[in-house]
Amino acid sequence: MNHSAEIKPLIETVIESLNHEGRGVAHINGKVVFIHNALPGETVRFRYIKKHRAHDEAVAEEIITPSADRVMSLCPHYNRCGGCSLQHLSADAQIAHKQAMLLEQLKHFGEVVPKEMIPPLTGPITGYRHKARLGVHFTPKKNMLYVGFREKNGRYIADIETCSNLHPSIGQKINTLRDFLFTFEHRETIPQIEVAIGDDQTALVIRHLEPLSPQEIDQLREFAQRESFEIYLQPKKMDSVYKLWPEDKIERLHYALPDHQIDMQFHPCDFTQVNPAINRQMVTQAIEWLKLQSTDTVLDLFCGLGNFTLAMSRYAKEIVGVEVDELMIARGQENAKNNQCNNVNFYAANLFEPNTTASWFKKPYNKILLDPPRSGAQEIIQLFPTWPIEKIVYVSCNPATFARDAGILVNQQKFKLMKLGMMDMFPHTTHVEVMGLFVRR
Repeated sequence: MNHSAEIKPLIETVIESLNHEGRGVAHINGKVVFIHNALPGETVRFRYIKKHRAHDEAVAEEIITPSADRVMSLCPHYNRCGGCSLQHLSADAQIAHKQAMLLEQLKHFGEVVPKEMIPPLTGPITGYRHKARLGVHFTPKKNMLYVGFREKNGRYIADIETCSNLHPSIGQKINTLRDFLFTFEHRETIPQIEVAIGDDQTALVIRHLEPLSPQEIDQLREFAQRESFEIYLQPKKMDSVYKLWPEDKIERLHYALPDHQIDMQFHPCDFTQVNPAINRQMVTQAIEWLKLQSTDTVLDLFCGLGNFTLAMSRYAKEIVGVEVDELMIARGQENAKNNQCNNVNFYAANLFEPNTTASWFKKPYNKILLDPPRSGAQEIIQLFPTWPIEKIVYVSCNPATFARDAGILVNQQKFKLMKLGMMDMFPHTTHVEVMGLFVRR
């Protein structure tokens, strides 16, 4: 059971290491303390913020001996906003920390060591984020509206003016958006705003629990024109989303993969990669690692709207994309048609309960790309011996489940982990994206 700690004098300690959440690790009287705003080797004075049975949480209030890797945070809201957690650590040190965490988890969960560690894919460290969910909360007692991410303690929406991680089209306009929504009579009934940004469009999907007034609708149209936003409204569940402005009824944004002559169209509520600069590099690296040829039959598992699928189709004989979400399958088919990818087929299937009698399952795939959710892909991986697989590229957003699945491929199915690389998709956060190349022994 958690409880708030009593207010006590600051305690001095030396930070031993950095945990996977980006917090400094120290021991006080034999008990582990995780300390915000503290780096390995630093001497700090900290204040307890929560106590638990197995560990305590704290925040460093004074840095007595700073680390050589410490830098000034880019954002004036960094100390209270929970949108990122590593801005006090230099960009190079962030990457080194993430790579160390990756290798540690690979060894711990999978008992696997890669033959070659590839340099990380990196890109801009500000303005990179093209997808986000912003919380909205009105506090009557203070007569204030908050728009942004949760505070570091996770309870309330942080009071922020800007966000340096978000693309400037919205990141530099948080205060403008907040001040505009404050004028709404129904401001208390707007809990969140989804942000989706394409190559040249910025869309806001505004969730509202009560109908907006005709005056508020008109104000939204004027605001959208003035600030160059596309506005969508969501009065109920996700299928209720509709476009308010512009009044062209074209509910699509787009992003390009220029290396492969692909242009992807997507709805603002579709899953797309957060960081387009890293995504472009990631798709190209996956294709290079697979060494695609005109004789290859390739299976793209957890394919989404076809981010990898369509790019790979430029180089292989046939690509099959499989995804549980039928809406994403429809989007993939739409994009295949738009890009004249005639050697692509999409199938809707639950890959956590694979149907081995399905038509897509019976093809002789010799190369596989998979990009599963955080839970990993062990159910479908157990069936990989079905196919004459030569190479696998595994893209993951969770090093722990990647490591577990790598253990299956290497220790049970006679693959080698030939290459491993990190992709810095989320600078200043502890999130790690991974790509591994597995080759048949």
